[in-house]
Amino acid sequence: MDLDYNPSRKSLIKNKWVATVASIWIQCTSGSLYTFSIYSPVLKSSQGYDQSTLNTISVFKDLGANTGILSGLLYSTTVRGGRRGPWVVLLAGAAQCFLGYFLMWLTVTQVLPRPPVAVMCLYMLLAAHAMTFFNTANVVTGVHNFQNYAGTIVGIMKGFLGLGGAILILVYQTIFKDKPSSYLLMLAFLPTISSLLFMGFVRIYKSNEENEKRYLNSFSFLAVLLASYLTAVIIVDNILKLRLSIRVFTFVVLVLLLVSPVFVAIDAQREKSYRMIKSLLEHNQVTDDREDMTQIRQNEVSNGADQGTETSDDTLRRGDDLNLLQATCTISFWFLFITTACGMGSGLATVNNLAQIGGSLGYTNLEIDTLVSLWSIWNFLGRFGAGYISDYFLHAKGWPRPLFIAITLAAMSMGYVMVAFGFPGALYAGSVLVGVCYGSQWSLMPTIASEIFGKVHMGTIFNTITIAGPVGSYVLSVRIIGYFYDREASDNGKTCIGNHCFKLSFIIMASVTFLGSLFALALFFRTRNFYKHVILRRLLYSQRWSGLLEDTE
Repeated sequence: MDLDYNPSRKSLIKNKWVATVASIWIQCTSGSLYTFSIYSPVLKSSQGYDQSTLNTISVFKDLGANTGILSGLLYSTTVRGGRRGPWVVLLAGAAQCFLGYFLMWLTVTQVLPRPPVAVMCLYMLLAAHAMTFFNTANVVTGVHNFQNYAGTIVGIMKGFLGLGGAILILVYQTIFKDKPSSYLLMLAFLPTISSLLFMGFVRIYKSNEENEKRYLNSFSFLAVLLASYLTAVIIVDNILKLRLSIRVFTFVVLVLLLVSPVFVAIDAQREKSYRMIKSLLEHNQVTDDREDMTQIRQNEVSNGADQGTETSDDTLRRGDDLNLLQATCTISFWFLFITTACGMGSGLATVNNLAQIGGSLGYTNLEIDTLVSLWSIWNFLGRFGAGYISDYFLHAKGWPRPLFIAITLAAMSMGYVMVAFGFPGALYAGSVLVGVCYGSQWSLMPTIASEIFGKVHMGTIFNTITIAGPVGSYVLSVRIIGYFYDREASDNGKTCIGNHCFKLSFIIMASVTFLGSLFALALFFRTRNFYKHVILRRLLYSQRWSGLLEDTE
């Protein structure tokens, strides 16, 4: 602790709480990947594409969004030199986002001549790839800033990203209703401007403060409140078709909700300043106790390190920060890769075919639109809830985090079985279960990767594992769902109506996710000693001495 601390000299905007708010705002404008259906019709009509060509462009969207190795490498390289890494990554993402969407807008509005399909795929790849830079910078910085609550902060960041699609759609419906080409221009500018404005605040602050959980819970509450609000707006709008004046009102409320995290940051910094002043008044006592406590902590950490080596997994050693090559040489990496292919791959395949599934089961257009719109909400609940709940049970019960991947994949399998047999309302219940469990993988996998392989190369490692998502999606979408749908529809032209259209496909996906659950269970047994002797002891030390050994940056 800096005993010469003076609140008047301390910048109120250079702290981990302001960094978190800045990351939240960037995440909220980075959900364009979930809004492809808004501008895909104008992309198709203006360029004369058929559905197959449009699907090819969509594949490049998924490829760019799930190939974040470069963003991870850039983050790891730049952060080593100090605190300047995150803004460099965000700047690179902003440049790609602007170029990708702006070139698409110029093409759609015929300012540029119609390009070859391969060039349009490149535009889409560039725009989608930008999102991995935004996501890596915000998620990895959050994990560095809140090491004791990695699951919670990853859930918050991934959750706001999941809500980003619904937020952008609400902005579009208020300002650019029925103007999808203008929406492309908005996507070129809004995420770019947001990143340029706030990237300077996103920094690493290696400190453990008191009551971190309290203020993270406040961010979590605001995220749930925002999700509830967006859910209500989506449902009411799909039923009643809101007028422009009502849309403007809902937009104003949305802006107020997005501003509210600032007050959490102010409150957190105010309490920190109060604690610092109080500590100054107890200067002598703090100094004496601090020396004694520091020595005790060093002794206990030394003992803990010795005990930590008792784990049977020789790739999981205390203090190891593995690089990508080292991580890929471990069994744990490939267990995570397989579970990601099963969970994220099947989830992507589901959302890409959700409208067609609803049509085959006889759902109305309104019901299908509602299902598609609410998918981002279920996705958010999974992203946020899995991080928060796994953190709670890790701290309170000592449950290793891989156990929750096993649980969610098993539940996901049950959701697919429900959809496969087509009971009345099964698609509603099944989409909720699958959406929540799919979203949970996005917060559990990066957090587990940071705990097992270390935080230094976390961005590179978890982005490499994420590649399993589109790989699994391609196999399940094209080789399973597409094949069986076309086979069932062969007698009725190109359209298939009835439960049989997707029944076998969903039974196969249920089996795939159950297999992923078994691999996650194997990862749980493989790492449980590591969590017991390393992760839990590390959390115990950090929480026990955070009040006396707080680094005030």
